[in-house]
Order: sequence, then structure tokens, then C-alpha cells
Amino acid sequence: MPSSHIAAARLYLAALMIVASSPIHAQDDASILRDIETKYVFGFTEGSGIGLEGEKEVSLDTEARMGKGGKRYWGSETKLEFEFTPNQYVQFELGPFASAHSIRNVPGLDDRSQFEFGGFFGEMRYLLVERGPSSPWSVTLSAEPEWRRIDETGGERVDNVELELKLNADLELVPQRLYFAANLLYEPEGTRDPDHVGAGWEMESKGGLSAALAYRIMPSVLVGGELWYLRHYDGAWFNHFTGDAVYAGPTLFIQLNPKMFVKAAWNVQLHGSDVEVPDAKLNLSEFSHHRFKLKVAAEF
Repeated sequence: MPSSHIAAARLYLAALMIVASSPIHAQDDASILRDIETKYVFGFTEGSGIGLEGEKEVSLDTEARMGKGGKRYWGSETKLEFEFTPNQYVQFELGPFASAHSIRNVPGLDDRSQFEFGGFFGEMRYLLVERGPSSPWSVTLSAEPEWRRIDETGGERVDNVELELKLNADLELVPQRLYFAANLLYEPEGTRDPDHVGAGWEMESKGGLSAALAYRIMPSVLVGGELWYLRHYDGAWFNHFTGDAVYAGPTLFIQLNPKMFVKAAWNVQLHGSDVEVPDAKLNLSEFSHHRFKLKVAAEF
């Protein structure tokens, strides 16, 4: 079995062990079903949930990428997040993050093994459409600016600014049991070399669309799957298409108690195209072969 599949299996086994060690009482079923926050249950895809007014949350959120066509490639970012919800329509999130890279014999990238302070991020979410009698859909707009001092792919020192814009929508297909979500993504970014005075910004952008399902198999556990289609461009406004990728994979959400949860997701690239490598079946220039997500959060 490939090492990436073994890592994913270990991740989900650990999560299931947590479930097994966490007592779930039948009398709590109704409250758990009612209080689920759809923002977190879909993996890399985000639901529209905003949270309760006045609620605060701290979390560790790791996104990792593996596989670039060489002998070894691992890159990750771990965010220390503080989230607060001043009212039922707006939510803010901010914090620092750390970057880690382990690269060896990957064409076009320098070998390195490092763990560094990566930068800062912020996020604002606004509830555009609230689920109710007039609409089965709930829709949220999110904007996440980010500053990086370590390149996300290669791990070298850079100045990088990015703005991730998302339209997040979800729907209860079966009340309190089966959920569907879709995301629309636009992400422009600019990068320059900080060691060269007067160096210009190299602009690029990414667009994407996702669909995801999450099903409640236990009062506090949801499992599901998601599908992503991503496109990469040179230029901030989708100027010159360079390649695309299709990802799919399973998702897991566990409500440990009313104030704590863990979520995990694994996506594998099923297909991709690269304009510089016409015969390629995967795009490993702009994207990784696998990507993982693990988030642990506590609300207060």
C-alpha cells in the first residue's frame, strides 16, 4: 500500500478511536442534531454556518500537501486560529501560522527540511442568505487575506500576499441527517523576492468549484466525501491558463462534546492537465498529488 494511503488510514483510525472513547448518550441526540454547525462538516469544502452570537473559538488547523513527482515532497501550514462571532450575520477569524517542508529530489525545487514561522491570516464571513421557510439554502460570503514569508510550494523566503474569496452554500437534503454543500473559489496572489531591491510582483490566480455530501452516522459523527475542480492561471484575473486538477476524497467530522470537535479530510488528485506537459495525466506543477486537512477546535 502506498505510504500516503497508510497515513490516511492511520488518521481515520485515530479519529475512530476518539469516537470509541467518547461516550454518546441517547438523551443528548436531539440537542446534538439541532446544534450542528455546517461550516465544518464537509472537509476542504466549507458550509455556510456562522455560529452563535457572542461565541468564540480557538483551533489548530493543518493543511498538508504530499507528492510532486520527485522522491519526496511534503508541505504544510498550521494555523493557530482565534474566531469570534459578534452577531448572527458576521464572523471574524485571525491568527499566525507555521510552515513546514520536507523536499528531496523534486524537479524545479531545492532540497530542504524546515519548520518556520509562515505569516498571518485573517478571515471575514458574512451570511448572505439564511436558511428558513423562504429558502432551503444558506449562503455565506468569505474573504481571507493572507501574508506569507515562506513560499507555500517550495519553502523559500518570499513576500507573498493572497486573497481567498469563497461563496459557500449548503442544503439539508434530509433534515438533521444528510447535508450538501457547494463552494465557488477565486484566489488571486502576488509573490516577489525580498532579497532583490525593486523586484516586481509575480501575479497568479486560482479558481475552483466543489461539491460535498456529509451524512450523520451517529449523533456526533458525520462522514462524507467531496469533489473539487481547480484551475490555475498566470495573472491576477485568470489571464493565462496554465493547468487544472480534479480532487476527490473522504471527510470526517466528530463532535467530541458540545464545545469541542475534530474534522479531517483527504483528497487525491484524480486527473490534471499542464499546458507545459501536454501528455501529463496529473498536474503536479501547480498542485500536489495528495492533500490532507486536520482541525481541532474548542468553543467558549
